[in-house]
Amino acid sequence: MPVDPRLLEILCCPACHGDLAEVADGLHCQACGLLYPIEDGIPVMLVDAAKKVGK
Repeated sequence: MPVDPRLLEILCCPACHGDLAEVADGLHCQACGLLYPIEDGIPVMLVDAAKKVGK
């Protein structure tokens, strides 16, 4: 289920405040490379839940 574009405009990475891009596995921070999962259509914006996948 895609994230509402209006929500994506206001969300930022909680770790570095970088911009996020929606990818198949969740929301990817383009600045620090963390990937935040999406569970039941809701982004889990917790640094502890994120995975480091690179920039």
